[in-house]
Amino acid sequence: MDRSALIEYVREHGDAVVSTIGPDGAPQSAYLSITATDLGEFVFNARGGSRKIANLRRDPRIAVVVGGHDKTTLQAQGEAEVLAPGSAESARCADAYAAAFPWFGESLTKTEFELVRVSLQWARYGDYREGPPVSVEVELS
Repeated sequence: MDRSALIEYVREHGDAVVSTIGPDGAPQSAYLSITATDLGEFVFNARGGSRKIANLRRDPRIAVVVGGHDKTTLQAQGEAEVLAPGSAESARCADAYAAAFPWFGESLTKTEFELVRVSLQWARYGDYREGPPVSVEVELS
């Protein structure tokens, strides 16, 4: 799998489990809507007062699992950035999120929501549908 296939997979599935590191070092996970930018970054939004936003502000390391219901998965790890409203990066990522989830577009204009961009450092695709399982590293460069 290459970066373009990763982008297509994330956009097709549209949801994921995101895991962050809590203040005591324990993992904390949440299920949410997610998409990918044309550059292969993951983008999601969350309430500013949520545990995941507090965790990411303190420690940007993140793990994401997309898929599962169709017996395929994309596991990824990287660093997340809570984007500053009004920045060029925020606008670019907001456009990708609004294109994927037009019904959430209005939430991007509300101050209680934060937009998060995930830059990937590692990813692996797994296919467990039929025959022997397939597990391949994603070429991110």
